[in-house]
Amino acid sequence: MSLSRRFPARVSPLQSRVLGACLLGSLMTMGASAQAEEGAGTARWVSDKLSTYVRSGPTDGYRIVGTLTSGEKVELLRPQGDYSQVRNGNGNTVWIPSRDLQEVPGQAERLPQLEQKVAELSAELKGIDDTWKTRVQGMQETLDSRKALIDELQAARSALDSELTQAKSQVRDLQAQVGDENKQVLMRYMVYGGSIAGAGLLLGLILPTMLRVKRKRNDQWV
Repeated sequence: MSLSRRFPARVSPLQSRVLGACLLGSLMTMGASAQAEEGAGTARWVSDKLSTYVRSGPTDGYRIVGTLTSGEKVELLRPQGDYSQVRNGNGNTVWIPSRDLQEVPGQAERLPQLEQKVAELSAELKGIDDTWKTRVQGMQETLDSRKALIDELQAARSALDSELTQAKSQVRDLQAQVGDENKQVLMRYMVYGGSIAGAGLLLGLILPTMLRVKRKRNDQWV
């Protein structure tokens, strides 16, 4: 839309100068704002729709000059009203409704990243799982070896307990046998002592009698 269609054909010199100054100020302001926004270089992505129409200006009155596909990355130059001026990957500068822009990548761009992240996490999880399997296997082997050692020790203890029981039984038998032998020896000593005492008593009774008889015989001879 040209300026001749917006303003009356007859304009006074004063009005022309005022209008020119206003236009110059507006252009300078817009240029500074555009440079600031261009310097910021904020990235935006087209929302996840099938396609979005873009125009040559910041209102619905400007003609449609093309479309941007969903998820396409663009560079935000400056917003104005309900529209934002962007630059696509081909370097074309167009206007797009601000509602059709988003600050995060679209699904088409995020999908490979998500798939890569899932693959990395799956590999990490598999590594952790393999590590734990190895540890569990080692712990199981250690547990089995310790269990076998415990079984051997318990069997050895049972054998020693059996041998100890047999030894105690043999000791009791030997103690009983020694007791019987001690009793027999004591009886023998008592019998032997009684025999000696009886013999001594008998000699003590017989010997004086024999001496008296011998003296009588001697006296008779004399």
